[in-house]
Amino acid sequence: MSNDIAECVRRVLEDYLRDLDGQASHAIYGMVMDCAERSMLEVIMKHTHGNQTAAADMLGISRNMLRRKLTRMVTKPTPPLD
Repeated sequence: MSNDIAECVRRVLEDYLRDLDGQASHAIYGMVMDCAERSMLEVIMKHTHGNQTAAADMLGISRNMLRRKLTRMVTKPTPPLD
């Protein structure tokens, strides 16, 4: 399963870099991590029907950490993909 996720990330990054067509790109690490975290939180919260305790348990983090991440996600704009 984790190999499927890694392959998906690898494929998207390769497409992203190819689409840059020689243009410079900066802060890719932050962009990827922000996008991955945002997507993961959205999917897990939907899967748990908004139950933060269940979501935190699935993620292996404390409920307080999840709340901080969700708050940051709401206050931070979605990073651009290009």
